[in-house]
Amino acid sequence: MTTVFVTHPRDKLEQYFGPRAVRALQSIATARFNPEARDLSGEELIAAAEGCDAVIAYRQTPGPEPLFRQLPQLAAFIRCAVDIRTVDVGAASAHGVLVTQASPGYVPAVAEWVIAAMVDLGRGITRYAEAYHQGLAVRPFMGRELRGSTLGVIGYGQIGQYLCELALAFGMNVLVTTPRPIARRDRLAQVEMPALLAESDFVVCLAPANAQTENLMDAKAFGAMMHGAFFINASRGELVDEVALMQALESGRLAGCALDVGRAPDQMPSPALARHPLVLAAPHIGGLTLPAIEHQALETVSQLAALLKGEMPTGAVNAEHATRLRGWAGSAA
Repeated sequence: MTTVFVTHPRDKLEQYFGPRAVRALQSIATARFNPEARDLSGEELIAAAEGCDAVIAYRQTPGPEPLFRQLPQLAAFIRCAVDIRTVDVGAASAHGVLVTQASPGYVPAVAEWVIAAMVDLGRGITRYAEAYHQGLAVRPFMGRELRGSTLGVIGYGQIGQYLCELALAFGMNVLVTTPRPIARRDRLAQVEMPALLAESDFVVCLAPANAQTENLMDAKAFGAMMHGAFFINASRGELVDEVALMQALESGRLAGCALDVGRAPDQMPSPALARHPLVLAAPHIGGLTLPAIEHQALETVSQLAALLKGEMPTGAVNAEHATRLRGWAGSAA
């Protein structure tokens, strides 16, 4: 029977893979699991996955060249996440290992988190709750409605598109900046970045992380935002110059911000920013809902099941180089 090693740390397995996916995996393969409540080092992972035909990899598990070279039986590296930037796909291909990635099942979850963050920022819900918890005198301030406010969305992928629909339903005006043309609609317009920053009450960063978007939100960008606007990052920490963000908060340029990602390990918001009184920080949980987690976990199991049937799964990144699959009975290669 095919043997699979699941790299999720022991304390992350239930929330980030789930018992339903574990049962599904065990029904088609012999499953071995990370025994530690932490990510394994490269050498530890190689030792733990010795003799395995496939690895189902947690989002934090890298796929470096030594892993593929030193595990000659490994035929598939199945990422339980969309982001495969830490996987050396070239090295995997050179050694004949198939790499797959999951599709984004977290679109509604992240978009809803952004809506919740905007409501919280505009109405001060967390600020009031914290004051009451501490027994402080609570001084009401004038809140902001989403209805009639302008949302600026940087990036128009699946999350961006879903978020725009929610914002329109709330009665917001929406500005979008994205490289490809999109159709103009009532209360939704595509604009260049400077116009979006200058005219938006809420700016949400949902652009992909790559070399072109590194520090996309820098001092110039924050300086171009409307005075008293709010900034929300639900994409990747690398898109934001954190020193510039801190300065924008300290100077009063921004009325506040919400962060579900940052430059701390595992895309967590950096502690200095998370502690700031004008920041709503969440520990990278925008996509942490049962439907979102089960979508990706069960998809990895489905990818493995397809391989066992001799089919190349949806999500395969380097199918033409997956020569080790020829060693699997009934494989697609």
